[in-house]
Amino acid sequence: MRKSILLLAAFLPCSAAVAAQNANSEHAQKTLEIYTRIIAVETAKNLGNVPEVANYLADELIAAGLRKEDVEVLPVGETAALIARYRGDGSSGKAPILFLGHMDVVEARPADWERPPFELTKDDNYFFARGSIDNKFGVAQLTSTFIRLKKEGFVPNRDLIIVFSGDEESSMISTRKLAYEREDLAEAEYALNSDAGGGTLSKDGKAIVFRIQAAEKTYVTWELTVTNPGGHSSRPRLDNAIYELADAIGKIQAHRFPVRWSDMTLEYFAETGKQLGGEVGDAMLRFVENPEDTSATDRLAIEPSYVGTTRTTCVVTMLSAGHAENALPQSATATVNCRVFPGVPTAEVQAALREAIGNDAVQFVENDAPTESPVSELREEIRAAISEAVHARYPGVKLMAYMESGGTDGMHFRRAGVPTWAMSGIFMNPDEMFAHGLNERVPIKAFYDALDHWSIIIKDLASD
Repeated sequence: MRKSILLLAAFLPCSAAVAAQNANSEHAQKTLEIYTRIIAVETAKNLGNVPEVANYLADELIAAGLRKEDVEVLPVGETAALIARYRGDGSSGKAPILFLGHMDVVEARPADWERPPFELTKDDNYFFARGSIDNKFGVAQLTSTFIRLKKEGFVPNRDLIIVFSGDEESSMISTRKLAYEREDLAEAEYALNSDAGGGTLSKDGKAIVFRIQAAEKTYVTWELTVTNPGGHSSRPRLDNAIYELADAIGKIQAHRFPVRWSDMTLEYFAETGKQLGGEVGDAMLRFVENPEDTSATDRLAIEPSYVGTTRTTCVVTMLSAGHAENALPQSATATVNCRVFPGVPTAEVQAALREAIGNDAVQFVENDAPTESPVSELREEIRAAISEAVHARYPGVKLMAYMESGGTDGMHFRRAGVPTWAMSGIFMNPDEMFAHGLNERVPIKAFYDALDHWSIIIKDLASD
């Protein structure tokens, strides 16, 4: 851990990539210090390292002036959650605001990366590390903002509560405990999530739109298994578990779920298409004009950043098969992860997959119960606060509510009755978004540009 602190000297001062915010300011240095420290802890599932991050952040918040009794590290199996209450004076008479993020990350194999995934490194333009965007960016920015506000002597007119989960990228057990078992959190008026949303930039750095996540697709995973008596590899049989599963996988790959849309989708594409331009922007505008235009939907279907906005998607993410190199496989299993358009029953998706595969020998087992969550209709006071923060950086850029193709902690809080909107302070080109992938990165300029994002929003929503 101490080694990571020494890395700060390599980052400060930053190059011309840093914009208006002074990288040598106390707030900038503290944010980078927190970012560097928590990235250096490998918080993938089953490693037991999340409590280290939770305790470090708790100590930082207490040192800044939060009362020790208001900062709680909640053990949850091998992981942990963090709850930190910034006391207000109660003058507004309003319920608390929750601020969400997650401390865990997706696994990263160092041998596959060009840079060490659990050490914050940089070039002239980017910070690199696992979790640099998802979601240690949000965790560092929110934590340092609470510290900054406390040191400034800011007294909110209601309580502000940090709620960081510890296994958002896997089982979400800690998230469920926070959303469904904590009455003190359930009383919140709403939650603001750092783990989605944010600004979209074109390839030339032009701000296209700022997205506010107001809905999420339903997350569901099935394990598809084919079994077989097997036998000796020198005596191949016509039926083979791996071949049958491979055939099923090919049919899943070829299957396209029906195109779907909502007023929110159409509004989002109307603005984004106009600003983006080019072939993709034109496809968006044609989709708005006629969502059943197959040329438009086919074009959007090959864009990873936008395909999930137009339909349910299912993709094979893991494989397991065979037991010995000289034996015919007795079983073969594929993990299929689906992101289901809101309002579509998961049973309907499973039925569609079964029909596409056309083989009753393929067994389906659902992993955990899917979480369906409602849309959080965007409130005007939320839009106004975000607008103030965003337009301080990019005057005139339009704010748009949207549906997230992925899944976040927000789905559980929405389901628990706490309206939730996600509004990361990041602005970046979606083609540079490598969350969950190799060489995950964040533009250095975006890191420093975001430093005032949360403090502007908090002061707007929690000041008289």
